[in-house]
Amino acid sequence: MDLITLGQIINTTLVFATALIFASLGGIFSERSGVTNLGIEGLMIFGAFAAAIGGFYAEDAGMGGTAAAWIGVLAAIVFGVIVSLIHAVASITFKADQVISGIVINFLAAGSTLYLVKLLFDGSGESELIQGFTKLSIPGLTDIPFIGSVFFNAYPTTYLAIILVIAGWYVLYKTPFGLRLRAVGEHPSAADTVGVKVNRLRYIGVMISGALAGLGGATITLTTTGTFSHNTISGQGYIAIAAMIFGKWNPIGALGAAVFFGFSQAIRNYVQLFAWSQNIPQEIIFMLPYVLTIIVLVGAVGRSSAPAALGQPYDPGKR
Repeated sequence: MDLITLGQIINTTLVFATALIFASLGGIFSERSGVTNLGIEGLMIFGAFAAAIGGFYAEDAGMGGTAAAWIGVLAAIVFGVIVSLIHAVASITFKADQVISGIVINFLAAGSTLYLVKLLFDGSGESELIQGFTKLSIPGLTDIPFIGSVFFNAYPTTYLAIILVIAGWYVLYKTPFGLRLRAVGEHPSAADTVGVKVNRLRYIGVMISGALAGLGGATITLTTTGTFSHNTISGQGYIAIAAMIFGKWNPIGALGAAVFFGFSQAIRNYVQLFAWSQNIPQEIIFMLPYVLTIIVLVGAVGRSSAPAALGQPYDPGKR
């Protein structure tokens, strides 16, 4: 493998990993607060849909491609927060089964977005093409041999993802808010006794997860597909959950896991360049990210320590 091909694979890995970074980081904020969120897939679907629609109408109104793309990002974040509130109300206020609530979000997203796309685009199952983001080169750094073209010629969402991982780690482990959020996911009764508002913090955690998962869905629409259809996300939300677990509910760990899964998706675009791959059916190659997800989850069982109160509705009367 020559350096040019290696550089292209690494750069493509970052493209695919970016959406997973956002979504897994969102899952961390929800689950660190004690609320299981299997609705990441659905939140990403809503985010991808909102980004496509927001970007399309922004372009239709005369905005340039980059400005329209940022409108799409904003729409995705708003949609993600609104839909995440459904999960929060069901799980926190009404103490519904959190797993079932998340699955309902996934089914709601799959059905409602397809219906809305057909309604808005004259029966078509796919939104119209939008320009989305283009890659940005950082002056000076791009000129560094090999490293510059690989790491400093990327979509703005990739740079944003790295910034948010660092910010997310700092917030969770270096601020009073992060300490309280983690406390309500580990020992909500103890947190309540010292005046921490358990349910309020859990609502905030779920809403943050909705914003970040929506941003993850928007990233796919605005960088790789340019449109939204029923298969735009195709299980990326579940892979993001696997990255969160594999990363042990830590933003830095989730970043590494997301890059690993991003590589498994990137390599399928280049595997045909290798002679040994010529006799491998394409279906096997496209299965690779999902097979690796299953293997990682099986390997993580018993090794990853989830927040102690994860999935347990808090009842102040049982302190």
